Amino acid sequence: MIEADATVLVLAPVGRDAEVASAILAEEQIASRPCGSLLELVGSLDSACGAVITEEALLASNRQVLADWIARQPPWSDFPFILLTMRGAVPDQRLTDMLGNVSLLERPFHPATLIMAVRFALRARRRQREAETFLAERERTTERQTLLIRELHHRVKNTLATVQALLGASARTATSVDAFYASFSARVISLAKTHNLLTEDYWQQAPLREMLVNELGPYNDVQGTRIQLEGPKVELLGDLAVPTGMAIHELTTNAAKHGALSVPEGRIEVEWDVKRLQDKRYLQLDWREHGGPPTQPPKRKGFGSTLLHRVLKVQCDAEIAFDFRPSGLHFRMEAPIPDTRSVPAY
Repeated sequence: MIEADATVLVLAPVGRDAEVASAILAEEQIASRPCGSLLELVGSLDSACGAVITEEALLASNRQVLADWIARQPPWSDFPFILLTMRGAVPDQRLTDMLGNVSLLERPFHPATLIMAVRFALRARRRQREAETFLAERERTTERQTLLIRELHHRVKNTLATVQALLGASARTATSVDAFYASFSARVISLAKTHNLLTEDYWQQAPLREMLVNELGPYNDVQGTRIQLEGPKVELLGDLAVPTGMAIHELTTNAAKHGALSVPEGRIEVEWDVKRLQDKRYLQLDWREHGGPPTQPPKRKGFGSTLLHRVLKVQCDAEIAFDFRPSGLHFRMEAPIPDTRSVPAY
């Protein structure tokens, strides 16, 4: 079967050279296409793998269009030409200099000689295409690394600012060195878990369900009934994932100290969904506690509630609400989800 993707162009408008060359190549299952003019040949070079040209066809044509195409080749390309010359004649140096990667074949030629020259040309073009693929992949890799480094710088700055805030707030609300160490360490560990999810996806997105499982999983019972998670698959970009992860940690810590997780019979239900409004997507998350001690609005704001109010509202433009029901805390958050199309594709 003739391989159409390995086409050899033939420019020999005078005599039977084109007919003979095409017939020889066809017997070897090599696709060829005769061209009636140099202009036609040049228009087909981008999709061809080689070209057989007679010397007189070039001498009788305006060769500038071919010279321009050869000069415009990308760095990986060195298109192979086979120039058919007359036996005993000295090839015109202007033609060999212009063609560059050229093999000379005297006429009349033996079929095996033409086939060998064409196969060499096809092999050379195939290697060039492999080089093109390699260079393109390397360029994509370099671009990806550059974007990742920029994203890493952005994340490091944000993380350091977050750790500094955690340090100051934990110190202000701690009643002892041990209490400070415990609260600060727990918050840093929670932050690290979210970052682990992000780094697994090249700093792109973190699964909301995994973020919840990381915090609430240790409190679940053997039957898996104490912690109920319900919602579609949602991937959060870094700028939303980090503060959301911190908020989940604060809610979990509060539930373990004062809420549903502080007693064996307590339960937590977390439901979430994604809604679209005016071409924007919004994450809606509901956190409900059941079976814990009766709740009431706190007399003062701790660091956890400060984080939920300030970071989520200011950094994520989220709307949040607390309902301190006697049956347990109900927390609701609605935050816009950045369009993933605005994130560079790697």
